[in-house]
Amino acid sequence: MKILVIDGQGGKLGRRLVESIRKTCPEAEITAVGTNSTASTNMMRSECADHIATGENAVVVGCRTANIIVGPFGIAMADSMFGEITPTMANAVASSQAHRVLIPMNLCDTYVAGVAHGSQAIVEDAMDYIRQLMETKNA
Repeated sequence: MKILVIDGQGGKLGRRLVESIRKTCPEAEITAVGTNSTASTNMMRSECADHIATGENAVVVGCRTANIIVGPFGIAMADSMFGEITPTMANAVASSQAHRVLIPMNLCDTYVAGVAHGSQAIVEDAMDYIRQLMETKNA
């Protein structure tokens, strides 16, 4: 099972997701892609990803082969994350055949109703869903 984690800005959420996915699904092949080098470097520091890459083309290529795409909600919205998500990136995420697990965030002029800012329960819920997807694919 190929899991693609995409994050931008400082990559803190991406790092947390990579670490959580590795604990939840140790057999998964994890690729972490940062929209900038800082995000990629931070995700690399987790030492849990199998592959690390940076930039628009890495997002596009990763979306072609991923079974699951994980990241903040903004990765599917053009020009989000202070412009780091290009229309090409957002389209690659939105049109991918992969299951998308998007973490809601109330940042960058986007308000997602009903979301508590920084809730650990959201990441735990995402890990439960990824675990279910892994079990379904392996059955």
